[in-house]
Amino acid sequence: MTFGTTSPLRIRGRKWSSDKTFKLLLELSDGHCIECVAMAMPTCMTVCLSTQVGCALGCRFCSTGQSGFIRNLSGSEILRQLGTIAHELEQTTGVRPARVVFMGMGEPLLNEEALNAGLLHLAKAARISWRKILVSTVGIPDALERLGASRMALPAISLHAADQELRNFLMPGVRQWPLQDLLHALERYPLPGRERIVIEYIMLRAVNDDTEHADMLHALLRELRVKINLIPCNPVPGSAFAPSTPQAIDAFAQRLRQHGRSVFVRRSLGSDILASCGQLRGHIGSAMHFDTSATISEVCT
Repeated sequence: MTFGTTSPLRIRGRKWSSDKTFKLLLELSDGHCIECVAMAMPTCMTVCLSTQVGCALGCRFCSTGQSGFIRNLSGSEILRQLGTIAHELEQTTGVRPARVVFMGMGEPLLNEEALNAGLLHLAKAARISWRKILVSTVGIPDALERLGASRMALPAISLHAADQELRNFLMPGVRQWPLQDLLHALERYPLPGRERIVIEYIMLRAVNDDTEHADMLHALLRELRVKINLIPCNPVPGSAFAPSTPQAIDAFAQRLRQHGRSVFVRRSLGSDILASCGQLRGHIGSAMHFDTSATISEVCT
């Protein structure tokens, strides 16, 4: 299994969390920067990769979306990003990534060609099963169909609201892909064996987190084979949104379980270093907030 690259990206800085998550700020050849993350999960090490510099979708709760879109990463840049973080991890800890998620900066399905280069490398060179690769997306129907046909990854759908009006408000960039079109695409998505589609739902206080919203989510998903990840809203500087209370999250999860849904509450990793969902920015000016000299071994030892 290899994640090697003959041309690693320049590491502009590192941040590490008390939970042993670490984040790298990587500089591209044109001076723009991206962020990627490695997370120590209970059974394996997972790396979270970016596919774009910024993001065009403008989700109101996401730091990347608020920073705007600059450009797509090339396939080579995605491979170099993967090789850089994997090499850094292996050299200092002896651990190799066993799981890869495209949940960093950007919308992966708006950069399909480069994403496919990364997926192909993971399948052939790194020999990671498609069952251990997740592509997080707002859900672009025709691109989802192509992803399903490729059998190279599973989708994680950034849903976050069960009605069109609220979803349009929270995620302005998704207006061109109505919920019903997304649901039809998910109904057609090939799921071998007992695999399920992941539904990601960020929990925003007094916005989408009461039990009525849970009922709406259940009704929207109908007979789809899904598992629902509830994501406590992670603090983003300048955001008007607050995380749901633990009591609200628990009540929401319990209502979904009463409907027979498989529900998990995601444990936020790296939130103290702005490495959790929705917190990545990748600005080169933010390098001053990274440690530019410490090694990852300081994180994991």
